[in-house]
Amino acid sequence: MFRSVTAAFATLGLAFALPACAQPAPVAAKDADPALWVVKDKDTTIYLFGTIHVLKPGLSWFDEAVKKAFDKSGTLVLEMVEPDQATQQKVVLSKAFALDGPTLSEQLPAEKRPAFAKALKDNGLPLAQYDRMRPWFAAISLSILPLEKLGYDPANGPEGILTRAAKAQHKQVMGLETFEGQMSLFDKLSHKGQVDLLASTIDELPKAQENMDKMVADWAAGRPDELAKEMNASLKDTPEVAETLLINRNKQWAGWIAERMKKPGTVFIAVGAGHLAGPGSVQDQLQRYRLKAVRIRY
Repeated sequence: MFRSVTAAFATLGLAFALPACAQPAPVAAKDADPALWVVKDKDTTIYLFGTIHVLKPGLSWFDEAVKKAFDKSGTLVLEMVEPDQATQQKVVLSKAFALDGPTLSEQLPAEKRPAFAKALKDNGLPLAQYDRMRPWFAAISLSILPLEKLGYDPANGPEGILTRAAKAQHKQVMGLETFEGQMSLFDKLSHKGQVDLLASTIDELPKAQENMDKMVADWAAGRPDELAKEMNASLKDTPEVAETLLINRNKQWAGWIAERMKKPGTVFIAVGAGHLAGPGSVQDQLQRYRLKAVRIRY
């Protein structure tokens, strides 16, 4: 099913389940040149930058054309502006857990239950901590665990770095979605879709490093076509998930961009790189509004 659920989450956004972390220690920088696009008319410029929400330290991406575009912009637009911990906890408790009904273990196909128990044991997690989670939330939570062990950290991700830079430069920071809205996306998934998502996550845990490292390498090298192949492989067998997490959001964001183009100014939009790659991408959706996103080569 999913070739890499972990990588899919990292490039589609939905970073709300990631824990807040301390600032990363400095390491030797390695040059990275992720893809960047621009949509513009006579008085409005909107940059489109794809992100990987969790990265290892040491990738030097916030420079050259990306930094130049950011510095020119008066507004930073992210998928979501992270709320305070109390708000996050309240929303998670209301949406991500089921206090009655079948346990998570009971909802999984029988053949997946031993692997699920092993994944929890390997990460020192008690079954009781997960058995009342809804399947979609368990899938996200489990997908994060191998990334943490491998050194991937949201503190190194572009969203945090861009937010701190925006605040330092007194730029407006806003979100295309809300924390609660992102979580509510999963309410649209059928129960079968949620269980399939969790089962796929369990299957792919042993391949997390291989899949994630490749996706980050493609991102750093500015290869959106390769990213698109990874995303297509991940989502082709789950059209319900693809429609909810990818296509519908791309359509909404393209509409937002089209409306924002009616006002003058310069905007820097940073969203998961999966949204800016392949068929149905934000760039494709912009064509409905007769807007063209042009790749900036650097």
